Amino acid sequence: MPKKKKRRRGQTSLHLALPATSANLGPAFDAAALALDLYITIVARPAANFFILASGRDQEICQAIEDHLILNTYQQVLESQSVKVVPLALRIKNAIPIGKGCGSSAAARLAGIALANHFGHLHWSDAQIIGEASRREHHPDNASACWLGGLAIARMSGEAEVQVVSVRPKGKWPLLLAIPDARLSTEEARSVLPEQYSRVDAVANIQNSMLLFAAFAQGRHDLLASALEDRIHQPYRAALCPLLPCLLELTGRPGILGAALSGAGPSVIVFLDPHFSVPKARQLVSTHLKASGLRAELLLTSISSHRARHSH
Repeated sequence: MPKKKKRRRGQTSLHLALPATSANLGPAFDAAALALDLYITIVARPAANFFILASGRDQEICQAIEDHLILNTYQQVLESQSVKVVPLALRIKNAIPIGKGCGSSAAARLAGIALANHFGHLHWSDAQIIGEASRREHHPDNASACWLGGLAIARMSGEAEVQVVSVRPKGKWPLLLAIPDARLSTEEARSVLPEQYSRVDAVANIQNSMLLFAAFAQGRHDLLASALEDRIHQPYRAALCPLLPCLLELTGRPGILGAALSGAGPSVIVFLDPHFSVPKARQLVSTHLKASGLRAELLLTSISSHRARHSH
């Protein structure tokens, strides 16, 4: 009986699970992000032609092969390495809001890079994968948190080189994502930012960023209200993100530790007090939004300590 041929390593299917992320966290603009317990999962295998079957959030976007961010990234990375592009069939289940400031583009780019790494036998390290995603994102915070989990603090040290530290925040940090119907592109959100800032504003953000890191590292929920204050991007984006000024009014109310834009917006991440009833805090947010004439989906989540998961 003839022996079965061994399948080439990397030609088997690949399973990926990548988390949503919330970047900036108030003052830590382009420097820090949290991984969230909301995932996009992908099963990929070699096929005769590119094919996608999608379910979950934004199914139409996830299933549209034309100009697909995951597949475009996959092909571009392989072409840049002069490696043959193997067509793939993808099965996608998505729970990450797209275009709402929850790291969907970083997760998609990392997925494409991970697929290229696997099916193209690139043998890239975590640092190379994060660096390539950060170069394409033009900032390293989302990509670092998405790939490593927890709280990621990152800086670009070259075109595709990233220095990153991943920290597991101490204690429980229940979160509420307030997600509006409208989308907001990162480009539009960046277009309203000034070219220069005063020394006073820069110093305030440095102080608050350091305090924010200490709050997570030591489980100091009491520091969060002041540590989330920002003078670099949120004041300028508030007009594009009406949920933000509305939800900032709740800081200090029972169950609400503070709020910040999620990424470039328009979603807002609300930090809930773990010693208070989470359903009651959610109801407080819902009632306040309705009283202000605003609508948003309210999604309970938490900080994910898991790295991006991939298995063959």
